[in-house]
Amino acid sequence: MIPARSFSGQSVALFGLGGSGRATARALVEGGADVIVFDDNPASVEAARAEAIPTGDLRDADWSRFAAFVLSPGVPLTHPKPHWTVELARAAGVEVIGDVELFSRERRAVAPSAPFIAITGTNGKSTTTALIAHCLRSNGRDTQFGGNIGVAVMTLDPPAPGRHYVVECSSYQIDLAPTLEPSVGILLNLTPDHLDRHGSMGNYAAIKARLVAHSGLAVIGVDDAPCRQIADELESEGGIVVRISQGELQGPGVDFDGRTLRRRVAGAEETFFDLSAIGSLRGRHNAQNAAAAVAALSAVGLSDAEIRAGLESFPGLAHRMEEVGRRGPVLFVNDSKATNAEAAAPALAAFPRIHWIAGGLPKDGGIAALAPYFSRIAKAYLIGEAAPAFAATLGKRIPYEISGTLAVAVEHAAADAEAGGGAGGQESVVLLSPACSSFDQFRNFEVRGDAFREAVGALAGVEMTPKGES
Repeated sequence: MIPARSFSGQSVALFGLGGSGRATARALVEGGADVIVFDDNPASVEAARAEAIPTGDLRDADWSRFAAFVLSPGVPLTHPKPHWTVELARAAGVEVIGDVELFSRERRAVAPSAPFIAITGTNGKSTTTALIAHCLRSNGRDTQFGGNIGVAVMTLDPPAPGRHYVVECSSYQIDLAPTLEPSVGILLNLTPDHLDRHGSMGNYAAIKARLVAHSGLAVIGVDDAPCRQIADELESEGGIVVRISQGELQGPGVDFDGRTLRRRVAGAEETFFDLSAIGSLRGRHNAQNAAAAVAALSAVGLSDAEIRAGLESFPGLAHRMEEVGRRGPVLFVNDSKATNAEAAAPALAAFPRIHWIAGGLPKDGGIAALAPYFSRIAKAYLIGEAAPAFAATLGKRIPYEISGTLAVAVEHAAADAEAGGGAGGQESVVLLSPACSSFDQFRNFEVRGDAFREAVGALAGVEMTPKGES
């Protein structure tokens, strides 16, 4: 735990008592703050009280005595309207911050030289965070990673010189971190997302830009117009920017030629990192993640040999294009995290011959947007409530069966893939990339992915791959 000593001896209010909220409350108590916590859910308040965290109804509190108000990132700050606690804090002139801001203040006070890599973007944040942390750890660096990836940032070990921090930041967390100053800030990409919480694409982009605005080095993906504009503006203001791309750049930066990453620095030779044989980094979207990692790791002192070793040994993230096993020419891939068509597209684009397991609880739009990838599908195996609608979209263009359950789909897809696999030297892939939420048959996408791994493991003759990082 990181004791939040920046508010030692002061009164602090906190709202939002999920896992990260309670962790932040404990950090404040440990740091010597006089804390009052609350939540709209009485059960959450009781859970905090059971952990000896001081609770109190913030509707009745004297807000003039609070030095700060710590808000959990899942609670609305601005849109569609500020939460009632935010309105009370603002009326009293109390600063509203979040857990990443608390971490930033503790690092700055205790160990400002500790390398701090912060990652954001609409897509790819978790993979990039895990990849960077893996490369650092596998090369012997003292490494802590967390944030939006699922490990509350205040539960990490306290800042110390030489201790590396790799923190995934959502737009909600950035919006609550006014003094965020990472050693390396990474902005991967921007597409419309969470606009119900930010009001407009312009507001969303402006919040994301704050992560790189005061970083020692800004690593920015320039494959979309909003990020290109942020990179240009930051550089014009004197910021140090490294551009990355999943295609080819016209100038210095880290880009991808379809096989290798190229790190190009003005006046220096190109350095190459071959991704073609790294299964956990398949696809151009993963090339962008790896490009960000190369830029960041170079900046914090890893050698090219160390970076290559880290990339090559990265197991990937569980449920995100995770290779789970192989039988002869057939590769089994778990992409259970793909809960809509947009999320399934990278996996479909990454393999030339696919036996595709899809379906679950359907999202608006179905799979029509995936039509450009249908030519890669040898056969589809449809499960869950979405099966009839997906069958109608595939129509007569793509062979399919309505398998009903995941276990049946795995068994049938494996048999078909093995019968037709290896033709012309092509790898045949059984891919779970559902393009649906899991809730009709599974509690969440993790349980669905684990069920896929279990079904693959039950097949005869499969050589299983260790599970990816969670």
